[in-house]
Amino acid sequence: MEWKQAMVLNPPFPKNYANEFLMLKKGKGSWLWDVKGKKYLDMTAGIAVNALGHGNKKIARIAKKQMKKLIHVSNLYTTAPAVRLAQRLVAQGDFVAVHFGSSGSEANETALKYARIYSKKHKGDSAFKILSFDGSFHGRTMGALAATATAKYRKGYEPMPEGFIIKPFNDMESLKVLDEKFAAVILEPLQGEGGLNPGEREFAQELQKICKEKNILIIADEIQSGLGRTGTFLASEQLGLFPDIVCLSKPLAAGLPLSATLIPQRVNDCINVGDHGTTFGGGPVTTSVANFVLDNIIPPKKLDEVQRKGQFLEMLLNKLIEDLGLKAQVKGLGLLRGIALEDENQAASIGNIIVKARENGLLVLRAGSNVIRLAPAFVITEKQLRLGVDILKETIKEILL
Repeated sequence: MEWKQAMVLNPPFPKNYANEFLMLKKGKGSWLWDVKGKKYLDMTAGIAVNALGHGNKKIARIAKKQMKKLIHVSNLYTTAPAVRLAQRLVAQGDFVAVHFGSSGSEANETALKYARIYSKKHKGDSAFKILSFDGSFHGRTMGALAATATAKYRKGYEPMPEGFIIKPFNDMESLKVLDEKFAAVILEPLQGEGGLNPGEREFAQELQKICKEKNILIIADEIQSGLGRTGTFLASEQLGLFPDIVCLSKPLAAGLPLSATLIPQRVNDCINVGDHGTTFGGGPVTTSVANFVLDNIIPPKKLDEVQRKGQFLEMLLNKLIEDLGLKAQVKGLGLLRGIALEDENQAASIGNIIVKARENGLLVLRAGSNVIRLAPAFVITEKQLRLGVDILKETIKEILL
C-alpha cells in the first residue's frame, strides 16, 4: 500500500497510543523524511535508541550477512556473535554473565528476579523487598511497573506485586528504610522519563555503603543513560556508583530489540537451570549488530566525543533560555539533555511545543511534566545541534512568547 498522507489518523493500534501518527519513510544520520518528502531533524533517536543514526549501511550489511546464515536459534543453543558480545559486556565491570532479553522492561524484570533469588538464598524467604525512587521509570511489565513511581503508569493495574517500596530520590532519609528484609535497590543514575534528574554523588555513596553492610543488591537501570549516552559507558561511573547488576537496552542493537542484564559471580552462583529464560533475547542478528555498536561507542575517543557534543548542546540550551528570558534550567548529561520549564503555565504547553516543533521540521520529546527532552544520535554534528536548538527557540517563541 502506498501511503499518501503524512499524518495517519486512527490506525488499528491499541488506544494506549496516540490516535495520530507521523508516517515516516526513510532516514539518514540525524535526518528523517515522511512519506510526503518533508525533512525533519531528529533529536529523539527513537527515544534514545538510534545512537548511530538512521540508514547506517554498515549495520544493514551486518544484519543481512547474518540473516543469510541464521536468524534465530532460541535459548537452547548459541552463536558466536552472542558469546562474543557477552564476553565484551562482562569485561566492562565486575560481571561474569549476561542475560540477553528483548527490551528494557525485560532487562529490569530479570534483575528483580535475580535479586530475589540471591536474597532468599542468603537471607531467607522474608528478604524480598525492593526499594525504588520517586521520578523513576523502570518499564511497563508488572514487576518493573511496581518499581516505577509515576502514578499515571500504574493507574488501572493495581494491586501491584508485593514488596515494592518507593521513596524520594536523592534524599538521605529515604535510605533509612533499608533493612535486612530488602533484596535490592533499583535506580536510574540519570532519570529519563521522570525529568532528567541526575543522582547525587553523596546519595550514591551512602547507598553503596548501606547496601554493602546489609547485603542488599544495587541494580542500575541504565536502559536510557547507559552505553555512552551520558559520555561514559555507564552513567553510574559519574556518581562513583558500582552497581551489582546493570540493565542495558535501547541503543544496544541500533534499533533492533535487544537488552542485557549484567550480573556478578555471587548472583550467578544462585541461579539454576530453568530459573529464568527468554525466546528471542541474544539472537544472532541482534548480537551481530550489537558488536558493531560496541565498536563505535566503547573507545574512549567516542565517549569523549559524546561529552564534547553534550557540553556544546548544554551551552546552546543555556543561551536559548537566556535569549528568551525563560524561567527554566538545562538538565541532563551528555547527549541526554532537556529544558525544564519552571513556570507551570508554560510547562502545560510542552505538548503544543512538541507538535509545533514537528511542523517546523524538528522532532523532540518530553520528560516528566515540565521537560523538553533531547536525545539525539551520537553521530549528530555541532552544526545540526545548532540548527535544532535554533528551530526549538523559534518554536518556543511561537507558543510561549
